[in-house]
Amino acid sequence: MGLRKYRSVTEMNVSPPPGPTGVRGLRLACELSELAFALRPWRFEPGVRRFHSAEEADGYRRQWEARQVRVEAR
Repeated sequence: MGLRKYRSVTEMNVSPPPGPTGVRGLRLACELSELAFALRPWRFEPGVRRFHSAEEADGYRRQWEARQVRVEAR
């Protein structure tokens, strides 16, 4: 497959982006986020955690995220 050089954007055959865009797309994304939270809400443990380094805090965050999205095997 060869490359084609365009002198201006008007020469390009640009197809519209897939899916909804603009306000409609934002509304859809918010509704999907609400549905996801309703199906599996986040679980926060009470208390304050202190870390000795940014790497330790990042590791804790990765573990927390993995626990939140873990799919239970049936």
